[in-house]
Amino acid sequence: MLGKQDAIWLEPASVTPLTGDEPLAGTSATVRDFWSFALSDLKTNIARGVLAEFLVARAVGAQEAARVSWDNFDVKTPDGIRIEVKSSAYLQGWRQAKLSTIRFSGLKGLAWDDKDGWGAEREVRADVFVFGIQTQKTHEEYDALDVTQWEWYVASANSVVEHGARSVGVGFLERYAEGPLAYDEIDRAVRAAARLGPYAPRK
Repeated sequence: MLGKQDAIWLEPASVTPLTGDEPLAGTSATVRDFWSFALSDLKTNIARGVLAEFLVARAVGAQEAARVSWDNFDVKTPDGIRIEVKSSAYLQGWRQAKLSTIRFSGLKGLAWDDKDGWGAEREVRADVFVFGIQTQKTHEEYDALDVTQWEWYVASANSVVEHGARSVGVGFLERYAEGPLAYDEIDRAVRAAARLGPYAPRK
C-alpha cells in the first residue's frame, strides 16, 4: 500500500481571479449573477467574514491574490506577513431580540498540510491578527458598503498565544490590541505588530 510520500499528487492550478463577466456554460447566467445570488446580504456571518478578509487584503496591498478558503491564515502581505482576520457585528442578517455580543472565535486551529494532514495540537497559525467590528446598532444606519462603519484592532500573534484563549471579546482588544483604528491605519498597524511582538496589557 502506497504511503502519502509515494502518492501521485493531483496538483490544482493556481486560481485566476474572476471578473464576474465569465458565462456559466449551458445557462444564460454569468459569475456576477451567481455572486449576486449568493452574497448580496453582506450582513450574514459568512459574507461579512469574507468581506473583512477582502478589506484587509486591500489595506495591506495583497489584493492581487484570490482567497484560499482552506489555508492556515487569511491574508499574506506582499512581504510575507501572515494575517488572520476576524470579524464581528452587533447586527445580523436575521431577526434578533437583542444586539449580538462582540466575540471572536477560532483564534487557534489545527494546522493543515496536504501531505501530512492535520496537526496534532491547536495552534496560532498567523503572525498578526486583525479584528474588525461592524459598529452599527440599527438596521436603518447599517450600510454594508461603508468602510467607515467598521472599527479595526490589530494584535501580534504572540499576544494571542500569551492570552491562551481560543476566543476573545472586547476586553482582549482593549488590553492587548492596537485600536480602534480607521481603515487606512491597518497596514501600518499590521507591520508594527509583526515587528514588535506582544503588546503589554494596558493598565
